[in-house]
Amino acid sequence: MNGLSDVRLTLHSQELATGQKNGMRATMRNAPSCLNRWGLFWHRLHTRQALLALTPDQLKDIGLTREQALEEGLKPFWRS
Repeated sequence: MNGLSDVRLTLHSQELATGQKNGMRATMRNAPSCLNRWGLFWHRLHTRQALLALTPDQLKDIGLTREQALEEGLKPFWRS
């Protein structure tokens, strides 16, 4: 690793530690890291809508049941 990667890893671990101290969970599990709060909400809204539109075969490919897809897809965009 170069020095920049080490710095990023150190900063990321500090952010995670700070989030744990504040009782926060990592809310951006699969979202791009450059998103702000509104970008994250927008990302959740559209990915959840896409999840609801998947066919049974597509859901099987990603290892979800229709019930799991509905549970996640019907969550409000502000909930992680």
